[in-house]
Amino acid sequence: MRTLGIIGGMSWYSTAEYYRVLNTAVQERLGGHHSAHVLLESLDFAEVRELQLADDWAGAGEVLAAAGRRLEAAGADAVLIATNLMHKVAGAVEAAVDVPLLHIADAVADVATAAGHRTLGIMGTRWVMAEPFYADRLARHDIGALVPDAAAQEEVDRIIFDELTQGLVTDESRARLLAVVDDLRSAGADAVVLACTELELALPAAGGPVPLIDSARVHALAAAEHALAGAEAVTG
Repeated sequence: MRTLGIIGGMSWYSTAEYYRVLNTAVQERLGGHHSAHVLLESLDFAEVRELQLADDWAGAGEVLAAAGRRLEAAGADAVLIATNLMHKVAGAVEAAVDVPLLHIADAVADVATAAGHRTLGIMGTRWVMAEPFYADRLARHDIGALVPDAAAQEEVDRIIFDELTQGLVTDESRARLLAVVDDLRSAGADAVVLACTELELALPAAGGPVPLIDSARVHALAAAEHALAGAEAVTG
């Protein structure tokens, strides 16, 4: 089995979910006491958040690139960034390592394509919604993207950073997020990607106005497939 290197801690709530999904997938495939080979570089989110607020993306890229190098040096066969937003600096991490970077938007696009979705609504932090780096990656897979209006973007961003990344989930915020999902459906989205790995804490996987793609889950499952492909290559 290939060893996965996770750059996590942004926030630790979603990183814990990555670990759970990865190991569940491996155990379901291999049975018994099997679990994933995982190396975790859990960053202090407070330090990363300061760089975000300062718009110091070069500095943030250096922090994540250094984490990627440490994971590779420790034996990781592939690296993944356990957050959507920090894929803004995915290029810096890719340039720093010689092993594959498993990109979250590629995993989202693969699931969307398999389900027949061609236009995704994007919900995430304001950078993910307002800047092109995420939608551009989806476009490589011929997936179109829609985002909420500016006011809704600010509200979603506030809910993520003031509540969800600190482990707080309220009924009021859940209702507001569902309303944003419905607005994206009305605008033409045939599915909505929860492009913040904490949004799945607040929104149900099913039962909403449009199908939801949980980016953290599909990314972790894609990573599990990558790890298991190594095992199958040896045993097959």
